[in-house]
Amino acid sequence: MDSSARISSFVFLSHLLLLLCSLVSVSTSRATASPDYGSEKVSLDVYYESLCPDSVKFIVDNLIELFEGGLISIVDLRFVPYGNARISRNSSITCQHGPNECLLNTVEACAIHAWPELTGHFPFIFCVEAAVYERKYTQWETCFEKLGLHPKPVYDCYSSGLGKELELQYAAETNNLQPPHKYVPWVVVDGQPLYEDFENFVSYICAAYKGSSVPSACSKAKSLSSI
Repeated sequence: MDSSARISSFVFLSHLLLLLCSLVSVSTSRATASPDYGSEKVSLDVYYESLCPDSVKFIVDNLIELFEGGLISIVDLRFVPYGNARISRNSSITCQHGPNECLLNTVEACAIHAWPELTGHFPFIFCVEAAVYERKYTQWETCFEKLGLHPKPVYDCYSSGLGKELELQYAAETNNLQPPHKYVPWVVVDGQPLYEDFENFVSYICAAYKGSSVPSACSKAKSLSSI
């Protein structure tokens, strides 16, 4: 392995460890006397497609910010893996970046279905998209072993046709967006699309949050915006 590959692997593992630790922390806090954010949480919906460079970069490079400064504690994050795909009259799906994208969109939809908690499906999606980021998307199945996840729920979902049903549901949701999505990633905070300012999602989340337990990430975001 050359030095650049080592660095890339180290960064990926560091980010993955960060989000795993943060997710475990959030899961644990829900069972203790920590603040109950409840309905005060801000919704963050990410409409994307698995092989789109901008989508991949957003998931791998930008969404990691959710796991810094406690921000994930006030966010309901939801993935919609469909993007700019198209459905033909016979209900077959054609993806913008070809059959491999359709495969990974469906695999990630199955992961969300198999492990509906964020602690289950987000590390898997992050791992797969990190492989895409490094142009190793054909190695996506190694994510099961890396994360200690049993592949059977995802394989069964894909092979049974459930994965396609999930994709058709995501297609209907994506195609019914108002205003219609123009590109991906299409990032929506509390029902409001961020358009081309999607990389600035942290500021929008903090502005939308109405609770009293403000995470440190929002204090940092406010201080930066005042510079």
